[in-house]
Amino acid sequence: MPEQEPFWRTRPLSDMTDAQWESLCDGCARCCMIKLEDEDTDEVFYTALVCDLLDEDTCRCTRYPQRHQLVPDCVVLTPERASEFHWLPKSCAYRTLAEGRELAWWHPLVSGRAETVVEAGISVHGRVVPESSVHEDEQEDMIVTWVER
Repeated sequence: MPEQEPFWRTRPLSDMTDAQWESLCDGCARCCMIKLEDEDTDEVFYTALVCDLLDEDTCRCTRYPQRHQLVPDCVVLTPERASEFHWLPKSCAYRTLAEGRELAWWHPLVSGRAETVVEAGISVHGRVVPESSVHEDEQEDMIVTWVER
């Protein structure tokens, strides 16, 4: 029996089930990083600050089902908005597939292990602090350059 191609290679983002869509998240939590935008150039800068709802050990949202009610500017990632994902890190599976690229070796769907995201240095684990721990006036001092955009 021939080996079946994985769903992310054969199914467009717009045709994925909710479960397939959710499984694309590699758990890096880079989308939970607080981003600053230069109003003059529209350039986006990532900071070492993350949403207060993020569990820094698991890199998962502690209130995932309620996140949009609790954090009004929490990003809604949907297949319909895939073309807008240019601000996401280049490593993000949603952006990767929207741009027609292959998932990286470390993605849990490829490697079969959630730990490879940390091992590859993609995860925010151990590299960020909660947004509430830094005064708003000091957020610019928290800009990082390790996120490839």
